[in-house]
Amino acid sequence: MPTFSYKARGTSGEQVTGTLIADSSLAAARILDEKSLLPVELDELQQERSLLTGGTRKVSISKVGQMYEQLADLLRAGVPILRALEVLSQQSASAALGRVLREVKDDVAGGDSLADAMLKQTHAFPELHASMVRAGEKGGFIEDVLARLSEFVARQDALKNKFIGALIYPCVLMVGALAAVTFIMAWVVPKIRDVLEGQELPLPTRIVFGISDMMSDHGLLLLGGILVIVIALVAFFQSEIGRGMRSRLQLRMVGLGKIYTMVAICRFCRVFGTMLNNGIPLLQALKISKDSTGNAILSDSIEEAAEAVRGGEPLAGPLAASKVFPPAIVDMIAVAEESNSLDKVLVEIANTQEERTARQIDFTMRMLEPLLLMMMGVMIAFIAVALLVPILRMATTGLNT
Repeated sequence: MPTFSYKARGTSGEQVTGTLIADSSLAAARILDEKSLLPVELDELQQERSLLTGGTRKVSISKVGQMYEQLADLLRAGVPILRALEVLSQQSASAALGRVLREVKDDVAGGDSLADAMLKQTHAFPELHASMVRAGEKGGFIEDVLARLSEFVARQDALKNKFIGALIYPCVLMVGALAAVTFIMAWVVPKIRDVLEGQELPLPTRIVFGISDMMSDHGLLLLGGILVIVIALVAFFQSEIGRGMRSRLQLRMVGLGKIYTMVAICRFCRVFGTMLNNGIPLLQALKISKDSTGNAILSDSIEEAAEAVRGGEPLAGPLAASKVFPPAIVDMIAVAEESNSLDKVLVEIANTQEERTARQIDFTMRMLEPLLLMMMGVMIAFIAVALLVPILRMATTGLNT
């Protein structure tokens, strides 16, 4: 629904400004009238749109996590929720988050709970965050929930940044290698070819010249073909069959499959454990946290486990039967169920496994770097040999004559 900014006057003549969400400008005017406000100005706000998707641009999750911590501190200090939201909306370094907080404040002022107001801003607050806040509001420990959410978001963001940061250097190497090979093929090889014209060329030289000709004569066609293939693959992986295949590839990729699996399981354990720790019922927590894995196979396994739990079975059995969760983690969950400490054990599993996964990411990336250097060296060496062999043969023939 669109968001409107308004200036209005109250019953005593004071000026009131703010934002509200309504289906239309007429509906917005009716809402103001119900609040005994006379609208003076009423304008629809243009929300930020993503350049790629055209949808509402999401707010940075790291900024949302910082906001949770600040809101928890203000509430602990005795600041009323409306005043706290107003202060944070004015002081936010992100304009998008500031607008979201103003809308949340208006909804809360209109009678919504904080959780309901957050659910209206799905581009900023995930459903599991709103569910945890709802549990905190009902239980009277909203400050603790917000503090835990801040820590939860910070840990998730740190692991994500760790993975992305580890990929930067290998990606730079790959781009550098492709740029060097492209430059040699498109600029150096054609100049050398003129010198070797008329000679009988060895197979490696013919291969290099053939690739160079293809890049020179059909470069745009090659780029277009690569672009079409990429678009087709993206469209395929967004289909139902493609999503299933992508999920299997994510779990079974050589070298990276195990890392991806553990990252997804750690994310599930942390979300599930945090929700249980905040008083959310087991089945509801499973329903919400299953989507946090980001993988259809893992999500389906958790959903099947939830159905088994609904039928009276313990959680560990169905998870073990899925063959996706490592046996060590399943055993820890089984012991936690018996000792009635599932929430604490799940968070502990996430903590320990995230540390091990981070070390594994570092090790894998350190192994990948020399492998990429070796591949780059082999490519350039092949081109060098392919060009030098006929030159040396021509020089030898000239000396013999």
